[in-house]
Amino acid sequence: MTARGASEIKIEPIDRESFEEFGDIIEAAGEPIAINRGRCLRYSDLAELSFANSGRAGISIFKSRPIELPFELNFVERHPLGSQAFIPMSEHGFLAIVASALRDGTPGRPRAFRTNPGQGINYRRNVWHGVLAPLREPGDFAVVDRMGPGVKVEEFEFSEPFRITG
Repeated sequence: MTARGASEIKIEPIDRESFEEFGDIIEAAGEPIAINRGRCLRYSDLAELSFANSGRAGISIFKSRPIELPFELNFVERHPLGSQAFIPMSEHGFLAIVASALRDGTPGRPRAFRTNPGQGINYRRNVWHGVLAPLREPGDFAVVDRMGPGVKVEEFEFSEPFRITG
């Protein structure tokens, strides 16, 4: 299926299996390790960060306006040289909008996942994804992504928008 033609995208719940193709879910799940003499639980190695061409990890804070549903998706972007992790700085869920790459490298039909409160996500390197899409205020995120020389982002504009509904 091509990315052309306006159509509706229903939001899906997110889980590791359905999101695996696109990246990692970042959440306090699994068996933690007690640290700080038992005062803190550590959930380790939650995302596979990947950086190419002399890149390094950088931590940024993004402040995004919330989207309103239905949301019109006009374009997606990808980062060819590095993964990109989004960790909400509130307990609100957000939308992770992603698309598989077609054989020619362009994005296929997008999918929209609703994260659960307290979950973050890590987009794998070169994964087509939508804009940062918090569903309510505050739209603040800690972002871990590649810093360094080279192409930071590529964008693809759809010939007709997709309409994301709840």
